[in-house]
Amino acid sequence: MVNVIVLIKQMPDLEQIRSDPGTGKPIKNGVPTKLETLSENSIEAAVTLKEKYGGKVTAILFGNEQSSASMKRAYAMGVDDGYIITGYKESNYLFTARVLAEKIKELPHDVIILGNQSADTFSGFLSGQLSAILGEPLLGNSVSIEIEGDIVKVKRNLENKSLVISAKKPAIVSVSQEINEPRLPPVMQIMAAGRKPIHTEVPKIQPSGSVQIVSEISPKSDRKKIIFEDVDKGVSEVGKILKEATR
Repeated sequence: MVNVIVLIKQMPDLEQIRSDPGTGKPIKNGVPTKLETLSENSIEAAVTLKEKYGGKVTAILFGNEQSSASMKRAYAMGVDDGYIITGYKESNYLFTARVLAEKIKELPHDVIILGNQSADTFSGFLSGQLSAILGEPLLGNSVSIEIEGDIVKVKRNLENKSLVISAKKPAIVSVSQEINEPRLPPVMQIMAAGRKPIHTEVPKIQPSGSVQIVSEISPKSDRKKIIFEDVDKGVSEVGKILKEATR
């Protein structure tokens, strides 16, 4: 039996976000939210462990009034129980880690699974912060997970080879997108998920600390443009540039 906590994230659909041309800030109002792709990979990894070894999967999500749809999707994919932590709208990974750690301490667990980075900040800091706060070993960038008694074993793909690493339970495992292909839940599981209760809580601690997100303005991207009126000359120049780029 294995108790798994999976940390999932809901975020605006990045394909529909545009930047304000005047300020450079992302325009999020009216943009629909969805379950992050790496969160779906994390859920699939957690549910796969439950199916193989038995046990329970509990999901934790920072969210708001729109988050029930994301948690219900997690339920449909095989999550057994879920908590939505509301009331915090910033992207400060230090505070996020502290709040998650406080909740995780209340829940029995053998493995904590989360994505190796988020699709909005790409910082990859959260798993390391949780490891430091909880005092649990981190097995990062995993593409497979196995449980052998009290040992959690994962495989990590490097540039020219694969590496197998392990640690005693409880352990934190961050997964890369290559770990699996998230399942598409059948209609009956989707309908059953809609009837399951979702626990909603507010953070037990308040935002604090010396690290703050001071800006999320998109960088300027002014590309150099060259217009060739002579097509033959233009093709020749473009060919030279491509050859240099592929060396």
